[in-house]
Amino acid sequence: MIRSRDESWVRVEDASAIGAARRAAMTLAESCGFDEHDRGRVAVAVSEAASNLVKHAAEGVMMIRSHPETDAAVEVIAIDKGPGIHDLSRAARDGYSTTGTLGLGLGGIARMASAHDVYTVLGRGTVVGMCFTATGTTPPVPLASGLARPIGEEAVCGDAFAYVESGSTVIAMLCDGLGHGEPAAVASREAVRVFQDHYDLPAVLLLERIHHALRGTRGGAVSVARLDRAAGVIRYAGLGNVSGWIVHAEGRQGMISLPGIAGHQRDKLREYDYAVPPHSLLVLHTDGLTERWDVTAFPGLSAHTPAVVAATLLRDAGTRRDDATVLAVRAAP
Repeated sequence: MIRSRDESWVRVEDASAIGAARRAAMTLAESCGFDEHDRGRVAVAVSEAASNLVKHAAEGVMMIRSHPETDAAVEVIAIDKGPGIHDLSRAARDGYSTTGTLGLGLGGIARMASAHDVYTVLGRGTVVGMCFTATGTTPPVPLASGLARPIGEEAVCGDAFAYVESGSTVIAMLCDGLGHGEPAAVASREAVRVFQDHYDLPAVLLLERIHHALRGTRGGAVSVARLDRAAGVIRYAGLGNVSGWIVHAEGRQGMISLPGIAGHQRDKLREYDYAVPPHSLLVLHTDGLTERWDVTAFPGLSAHTPAVVAATLLRDAGTRRDDATVLAVRAAP
């Protein structure tokens, strides 16, 4: 069972933020049981990534958390709206740097991290995903990942997501608690609790359970998707202003969410079936992301890790005027 966890978001726009990002990652690595050597690897890679953001990027930010699929790994994602990298293969060499790019330090990051992924588009920016595990252990290879960013300076995000793999099926849920802050988070946490107890139900029945459970809360917008990889079908039920998309190289297909607020008002809930093209992604997001993003503006993005996909969409489609959450699920292993 995977659910959204506490994430530390650090703005990295001046040199003073480099130390803050490094300390946050080191503290987390220690809590994950990393020894001094492995904590040192984390410190070097995070410092390099943060330094790159300060030197070359615009609107740089780092997300630091324990890995969603294990308590024994640290995940760090560096996100920027900088110039992008002209030649990624050259930039990844140790010591390589070109003015106006994020080349410096990528080679070191690749050596220090247990796994990493870089996605860059000229003129739009770069996302660097890093995973750290103890020496000699294999990093997880997730087929799904999400990010939840609170509005403004709020410490708590009112959105939440959860997903679970069961054989060839992935069941995913996303909740946008009404409003923001702790009252909204109460509703979203309740949606996650119900999901954990009843994820084996059909999508529409699970949504019904969540709707009843949220009656004592502010309520929220909720989407539930059952992705059957073997059959190539998504069964989707949504209520309120949440978005579900099937994303492929040529474009995207929207899925239907009915009007209403889970926990308060709704018409008869319905479940819809959608065919899943090969090499596609399931993307769920709250209305903290605009629906106007265009997948063709992100060439090759679907080939990257779900965490990098989610971070890229959050950067380019997210709004600072609301909590923003996005969950990406690969349609085939």
